[in-house]
Amino acid sequence: MIELFLIGIGTGNPDHVTAEAAQAIRGADLILIPLKGEDKADLAGLRRAICDRVLGEARPALLEFDLPRRDAANPVYLDGVEDWHDAIAAAWEAPIRAHLAAGGGPRVALLVWGDPSLYDSTLRIAARLRGRMAVALRVIPGITAIQTLCAAHAIPLNDLGAPVQITTGRRLRDHGWPADADTVVVMLDAGGAFQAIPQDGVEIWWGAYVGMAEQILIAGPLAEVAPRILETRAAARAAHGWIMDIYLMRRASGG
Repeated sequence: MIELFLIGIGTGNPDHVTAEAAQAIRGADLILIPLKGEDKADLAGLRRAICDRVLGEARPALLEFDLPRRDAANPVYLDGVEDWHDAIAAAWEAPIRAHLAAGGGPRVALLVWGDPSLYDSTLRIAARLRGRMAVALRVIPGITAIQTLCAAHAIPLNDLGAPVQITTGRRLRDHGWPADADTVVVMLDAGGAFQAIPQDGVEIWWGAYVGMAEQILIAGPLAEVAPRILETRAAARAAHGWIMDIYLMRRASGG
C-alpha cells in the first residue's frame, strides 16, 4: 500500500510552506511534479524551487509527468471534467507503479497550490486512484489564496456576524450575485465574470499571483476599477503565459 500525501504549499511563496508541509516533503520517497505545457512551465519550476529549499542532501525522487488537458470542446462541462480527472488519475498511477516496481518506497507526495480542500480537484482525483490501487491518503493543509488575498489588502474576510459566499467565475457569470450574501469571494474566473453583475455599490479587492513576487493588487469601487482590472489581467497573462487571480467583492449594504 502506498501513502499518498497531498501537501498544501500556499500560493507560490516558499515562505508559505508550513513546518508540517516541509516535514511531509522531506519524508516522501517520490514527489510527482505535473507539467502543464510550456506556457505554464513556471508552475513546475516553483514546485521544484520549493523542493530545493526544503530538501537537504537526502533527496527523494522528483518525477515530472505530463498533465492531461481537459477537453474544452465537450459541451457538458462537468462530464468533461469527470473524464479529465480519470485521465489524471491514470497519469499518476503509471509513474507510481513504475517507482514501486523499481523498489522505491511507499510514500508519494503531490504539492498542491493553496489548500487541497478549497476549489482544487486533487482530492477527487485521489479518490479515483484509490479505486485503481491500495492507497492511504494523507492531507497536509496549506495557506489558501483567500487568506493571502485578505492579508495583501489588509482586510477582513467577513463583516461582523455576516456570512461569506465562495463561488467560481463560471457560477457568477451564469447565476449572478449569490443570494443572502453581502461578501462574495470569486475563484477560478477565466476573466471578468464581475461584468455580469450590477456594479453600483460594490467594492472589489482583486489580486493576481497573490503572495508571489509578481503580485498585483487593485481595489476600489467595482464600477471605477473594473476596466483597469481587465486591462491589467490581460497584460499580466500575456507577460507570464498564465495567471492565477482571485477577488473579494462586498456590497455597500454589508454591516
